[in-house]
Amino acid sequence: MGTSHGKPLTSHPDEARFFLEPVNPLHRQYEALRAYFVEDLPSAEAARRFGYTPGAFRVLCHPFRHEENLQERFFREVRHGPQAAPARDPVRELVVALRKKNLSVYDIQRELHARGHTISINSLSVLLREEGFERLPRRGDEERPHSVKPEPAEIADVRRLDLTPRSFRTRVAGLFLFVPLMQHLDLG
Repeated sequence: MGTSHGKPLTSHPDEARFFLEPVNPLHRQYEALRAYFVEDLPSAEAARRFGYTPGAFRVLCHPFRHEENLQERFFREVRHGPQAAPARDPVRELVVALRKKNLSVYDIQRELHARGHTISINSLSVLLREEGFERLPRRGDEERPHSVKPEPAEIADVRRLDLTPRSFRTRVAGLFLFVPLMQHLDLG
């Protein structure tokens, strides 16, 4: 097997710049300390290369030599979010069964509430997405499951308006004090 005389595999000047010219202050401290402690670069040279004065670099080295658990300063352990969903997990099977009946998230939320479970629309949407369900297409009223719908109100009949003087109690009567002022406003 022959060897290639082309571009060497380890030559990556753009990628090397990431290590040699760090822009983040913590990354710059790490690389300067690494150059001094691992590569045995003289402290004055490490300070110059990474933009420190010799005195500032000595100050940077002191806590590194004398403090314990310095890895936590540069390498923090990744914290994962909660692995359980306390609102979604107890109702997961029920929600899947209800969606298989072609119920919307609002219908499912109503059914769950009737059975004593409280869950938000957002949580239901996330649960359904986790289970592989897509959003339902918009449905007309005739396609929706039967439910109690509001009854239409009677149409107001101006002929039935009675303006005879009378009295009644209200907590918002103070609003009527502004009627004379409102007459002078040009709201039209």
